[in-house]
Amino acid sequence: MIVTQGLAKQFDEFWAVDGIDLHVAAGQLLALLGPNGAGKTTTVRMLTSVLRPTRGQARIAGFDVVEEPARVRASVGVLTEQAGLYGRMPAGEYLDFFGQLYGMDARERRSRANQLLEEFGLIDYQARRIAEYSKGMRQKLALARALIHNPPVLLLDEPTSAMDPESAHLVRNAIRDLRSASRAIIICTHNLAEAEELADQIAIIRKGRIIASGAPNDLKQRFLGPAVFEVRLAIALNGSEIPIPANTHLCERGTDWFRYQTASPLEANPVMLDNLIRHGLPVVGLHEIPRSLEQVYMNAISAPETNNRVENV
Repeated sequence: MIVTQGLAKQFDEFWAVDGIDLHVAAGQLLALLGPNGAGKTTTVRMLTSVLRPTRGQARIAGFDVVEEPARVRASVGVLTEQAGLYGRMPAGEYLDFFGQLYGMDARERRSRANQLLEEFGLIDYQARRIAEYSKGMRQKLALARALIHNPPVLLLDEPTSAMDPESAHLVRNAIRDLRSASRAIIICTHNLAEAEELADQIAIIRKGRIIASGAPNDLKQRFLGPAVFEVRLAIALNGSEIPIPANTHLCERGTDWFRYQTASPLEANPVMLDNLIRHGLPVVGLHEIPRSLEQVYMNAISAPETNNRVENV
């Protein structure tokens, strides 16, 4: 659904995007992460045919962003950080207007608009002017506008920014439900917990280049090392030797607990439990220590710069 090869954009002497390769299949959700000014918004603008690439190629739902811009725009639903809502229009009329722009007939526009307004909790406010909406309500309406023509590709820039927790939860659930065998989604967000919750692929961009990519668990393995597990015991260790299996590393210990690291938990954990029981150390619990995408992101962004690009995201 979304394919780029060497996609780049230059402004004067500055390369805002410098050779990005993306591959987002139908059914996938990619979270594009990076600091302000990294090139995320410029990338989205090229993918919507708003900006013409300086070099490289991009195709959206099979259409070239340079050669077929009208078909690209018809295939994409976009939510930008600046929503661009028309404050004097009522919400229902606003969605109907955009449905007309996408060539939808009157019956289809009404049905789709009512469905989206109901889904986002705005049906009772559809006759109210958008200027009277709260910021969270405006964001939900902007997402409804992006979905009005049921596009196969969604490009969402900070979709839950400025929302209260309940509204953000509703929108995240809606995005999760939008994933299908016929739709691909890219989210640009600074909310790393949100990215980890929604995305099955992550790409981290810095100074116009992708510096890390992959599934969240794969990135944790790469940047944080093997998984760390904690064992809680029913008795105090009192200086007892901990029977660590082969290919594991003892990280730290306390009065009645310890942590260890292993790259092969399926093999090491059963051996660890068996060793502890045989040594008279009854186990209360064993669990993996949660590791966040934020840790991965900070490690990736702070890593020394190289000239290597990460390809085939």
